[in-house]
Amino acid sequence: MALNNFLRSTLKTQLGSYSKNVAQGRLGVFSMSRLFSKEATLQSDDPITANKTGFKGHDMLAPFTAGWQTTDVEPLVIERSEGSYVYDHNGKKYLDALAGLWATALGGNEPRLVAAATAQLNKLPFYHSFWNRTTKPSLDLARDLLETFTARKMAKAFFTNSGSEANDTQVKLVWYYNNALGRPNKKKFIARHKSYHGSTLITASLSGLPALHQKFDLPAPFVLHTDCPHYWRHHLPGETEEEFSTRLANNLEELILKEGPDTIAAFIAEPVLGAGGVIPPPATYFDKIQAVVKKYDILFIADEVICGFGRLGTWYGCDLYNIKPDLVTLAKALSSAYMPIGAVLVSSEVSEVIHSQSNKLGVFSHGFTYSGHPVSCAVAIEALKIYKERDIISQVNKVAPKFQEGIKAYSDSPIIGEIRGTGLILGTEFTDNKSPNNPFPVEWGIGAYFGAQCEKVGMLIRVAGDNIMMSPPLTISPEEVDELIVKYGKALKATEERVSQLKAQQKA
Repeated sequence: MALNNFLRSTLKTQLGSYSKNVAQGRLGVFSMSRLFSKEATLQSDDPITANKTGFKGHDMLAPFTAGWQTTDVEPLVIERSEGSYVYDHNGKKYLDALAGLWATALGGNEPRLVAAATAQLNKLPFYHSFWNRTTKPSLDLARDLLETFTARKMAKAFFTNSGSEANDTQVKLVWYYNNALGRPNKKKFIARHKSYHGSTLITASLSGLPALHQKFDLPAPFVLHTDCPHYWRHHLPGETEEEFSTRLANNLEELILKEGPDTIAAFIAEPVLGAGGVIPPPATYFDKIQAVVKKYDILFIADEVICGFGRLGTWYGCDLYNIKPDLVTLAKALSSAYMPIGAVLVSSEVSEVIHSQSNKLGVFSHGFTYSGHPVSCAVAIEALKIYKERDIISQVNKVAPKFQEGIKAYSDSPIIGEIRGTGLILGTEFTDNKSPNNPFPVEWGIGAYFGAQCEKVGMLIRVAGDNIMMSPPLTISPEEVDELIVKYGKALKATEERVSQLKAQQKA
């Protein structure tokens, strides 16, 4: 009762129009987390954004957004971008510590990408790639991508409009491949708990995040999920990282044997799990996993949508973790998100079978109207040139230690369970007593509160429960990293104070 009284009085002050909900006692788990998450978007105490014309109740069915957010809360409307910063429609400036959605690798106003798009729009705004017709930009980009990927030689590139479409395509390619080889039962996919591979019917099924399955009748029955490789959360007492990796590889092999190796077509993995909480693999993990899938003739798909093009300090995550995939998924930084584009890289072993089968059938019947869109390809070609000419990999490796060490310096905070990451990607998990087994009450909304405080001080991050994630533009400067660290610290201090208040009220 004392806790509810405290929350009522606090939220009345902070949330204005929601005091009625509080006064009426609607303070369930969902309502409390919902109310806490409003603090940033309402921005009622910000003189820049207060009393301005808003867009509450807009007409868009917004992705990954609850209905109450669009009807009850002003959306954060971003109007322009400049380097590592974005500005909302009221002029407030934010350090974009998530690079949009892990995507604007070259920052928000790279003139060469704008020029590449403009030039292509003026020359050939659209043509398709069906029936052996295509465009020069799509052919050039395919060649350039195959040259950049050196973890193993890849033979062909197939273009899509997003990472979701690319991973959806991966499933169709693998099924097509196994049918061509006379293996009609070899169709199941193994993904991992906490993974994210997209939000189409197939890719949401591959993803190991329950929210993507709930009320969508997913996952599809051909998808299996194996262990999340999160050492801090799942290791046994006294178990080393290598021993943990061995156990997970053994569990994967047991799953394969249980289902029947002749039914398992492919294993898909992000080099570093992204939306699932930024979870780097434990020592020797991919060495052991690759040995298992190779033993049972199972294709390995590397989902490089977040990790590709320098995020981890290497061209691809496969380079960092010695992954030798059969198929690769690309998107996001491929065009620095300036134009929608995704890609699938296909090894010669797979592409030769696909070519042979399409010859028998008369056509390879898969593709999209915008596959290899000339404007998207032109922008991606220019992005790859910039990555090379400016040696973006070296830039990442120059600023990543400051980024990682600066944030990890806050690891002693009593509300932080773990800070993890590599290169320019990092996650923080909030727990009580620094233990993975002691989460804060869901209704406290600690992650949402931290995200709100970040937004208040002018920084945008990703919040997922009591996990928060950051992946700034690869072009972020050392000075901007310092700013990010300071703003993180301010948000953390405010969140620590909130937790102390809630605990005090809980005891009262």
